[in-house]
Amino acid sequence: MKTVHKQFVQRPTVLALSLLAAFGSAYAEVEDLVRPDSSVSVGVISASGNQKDRAILGQYDGLRQDSAGVLLDLDINKRDDDTGTWTQVQGRNLGLDNRELKASYVQQGVWYVSGSYDAITHDDPRTLVSGTGAEQNLRTKREAFGLATGQWITPRVLFELDFKNEQKTGARLNGLGIACGVYSSEYNVCGLAAGTAAMLAGTTGGMLLVPEPIDATTNQIDARLSYSGEKLKLHGGYYGSFYSTNVGYFSSGVTGGLVNPDGTPNASANLLSQLNNQAHQFYVDGIYAFTPSTRANFKLAMGLWHEVGALGGYTRAQRQRCTDALAQVGLSLRPMPKLSLTANVRYEDKEDGTPQYVYSVVTNASGAGSYKNILHSSNKLGGKLEASYLFPHNYQGTLGVDYQEVHRDRPVSTALVDGLSGLREDTKETTYRAEVRRGMSETLNASVGYSHAKREGSSWLSLGAGFPAVADSVIYAANGAFPFTLQDRTRDKIRLAADWSPSESLSVQFNLENGKDSYRAPTLAGLKDSDVQSYGVDAAWKLSEKWKITGYWNQGKQTQNVSHAGYLAELNNTTNSLALGFVGTPAANYEVGANLSYLKDNMQYQQSLSSGLPLVGGALPDVNYRATGLNLFAKRTLEKNASVRVDLVHQRAELDDWAWGYNGVPFTYSDNASVTQQPRQSVTYLGVTYVYWMK
Repeated sequence: MKTVHKQFVQRPTVLALSLLAAFGSAYAEVEDLVRPDSSVSVGVISASGNQKDRAILGQYDGLRQDSAGVLLDLDINKRDDDTGTWTQVQGRNLGLDNRELKASYVQQGVWYVSGSYDAITHDDPRTLVSGTGAEQNLRTKREAFGLATGQWITPRVLFELDFKNEQKTGARLNGLGIACGVYSSEYNVCGLAAGTAAMLAGTTGGMLLVPEPIDATTNQIDARLSYSGEKLKLHGGYYGSFYSTNVGYFSSGVTGGLVNPDGTPNASANLLSQLNNQAHQFYVDGIYAFTPSTRANFKLAMGLWHEVGALGGYTRAQRQRCTDALAQVGLSLRPMPKLSLTANVRYEDKEDGTPQYVYSVVTNASGAGSYKNILHSSNKLGGKLEASYLFPHNYQGTLGVDYQEVHRDRPVSTALVDGLSGLREDTKETTYRAEVRRGMSETLNASVGYSHAKREGSSWLSLGAGFPAVADSVIYAANGAFPFTLQDRTRDKIRLAADWSPSESLSVQFNLENGKDSYRAPTLAGLKDSDVQSYGVDAAWKLSEKWKITGYWNQGKQTQNVSHAGYLAELNNTTNSLALGFVGTPAANYEVGANLSYLKDNMQYQQSLSSGLPLVGGALPDVNYRATGLNLFAKRTLEKNASVRVDLVHQRAELDDWAWGYNGVPFTYSDNASVTQQPRQSVTYLGVTYVYWMK
């Protein structure tokens, strides 16, 4: 019998719930041994509450705006033994907004053709409220059409061509930060044009609500030729991606537009822009078997991509152009029956050939100044060496070492690195890994692994003229800002896992992971260290031939210690999730089941002054997300090829996020628009599905 795990809660960073697990593929739970070739599933679903009750849990299937929908799935498989042709049609969620449809026709060993259609709609879980009180819910929709064909030129040579077109429309939440008043000696936005209501009086900055319009098309092409011989498997081809948008500039829409302190229009502060881009890659890769126990693999690729459009009011034929070359070779062999070795080397070179343009002009007390785009060329060299050996008493040991070095070109201008204290051209990182596995008995297997990584870099570059390399003692700044991705870092990880099956009816899996990163730079500020911990247990217990219980528990914790000018911050994110469920057959032709799940995500901001004095006003409040789900189902087999199923799903979600509202006061933009979200949501879904199987 197939076991299906259904969890109806997700992390708040995703805030998504897929009803497919509950309703979309009821026929997939039928035992493989008795599953016919084709099936059709049709039904209806109804949801309680209003749109705000379903904002989190119904944002990806259209059931936030609609309280009812049609459940329609199909799986058609037909084979003609005389001609060797196979026709397949698969449809998922065809009555909902996250639908999928695929069809293919194959003449085995000769040719094939297939087509696909996919759609998904995302309703933003937050509600926008204008200054006049009008409410609006933002939505984005993706629709993708695909065509693919393949032709066997010979029994060993296959040519394939894939094409995909995706349309994305709608709008998503976005804001535009503006400065008000005089900052330094530059002109800055500080109010509205004459004749409009006053805004931002006496403030130094603000945020305007600027929903980002989306109207874009992406086309992808993949043409490849494959060869499959006794020793050599080879394929190569071309991949291209073409993104174009019908939205050039878009503005805040504030009546009258924004202006400078002297009353002149300031369009650049009121506009954002979107760019078109293209990517092209030619590649070849393959595997060659010298002997049954010795194989080599390789890959070569050359790519080109660029962006086309306008930015900041300065139109140009091509804004960014980069080339990317990749070469990789690997070897795996077994020189002894108990010893296996693998080695891999990879090199990548990225050349930024973007023409440099003036993208912004600032008028200040010293006259006119200009900023240029910075080039970002780099190359990476990486390698891996690993050895595994099977020792006596069923022990298997693995040792490995990974290496990577990155070289980055020096910037040619300090214009876009203001606020940083230093950069690095080169970083090198070496990782040592060790793992031991053992089958302790027929019922217990366990493993333990440990890795230690150390990243170091070249001398820091001062951001003065020419970017000279200087010693840490020279560039040291107590409150300096050095990118943590370039800092020296040590990383230690340990992982324990065990699989225990004391009987055929009971199995339990345990896992534990712990990792710590420590950073070092010539400063007292910035990220100092971070920790990641995870513990979990997963169990399945077969009470009898008719009843089975499953459950799991997992806790994950992430901690970051950051030092800022004048205060310290410790950020702790803890997630606990658990579920318990059962499935059984209480009587002939009946199957029932239930699943109860719970998730709690807590983000803590522990802050204190560097001086040790109490923090004025206290630390930031916690961010909490809790979700509870109960899924009940009952299925009755009407006859050998037909059944009916009823699902009842109840979901509750609670979100307390001070970034979007605190103590009942919603986040409000400077133009008096606000963003709201119902902090407590509850919804019940009822679905009825009829499934019919066909030979």
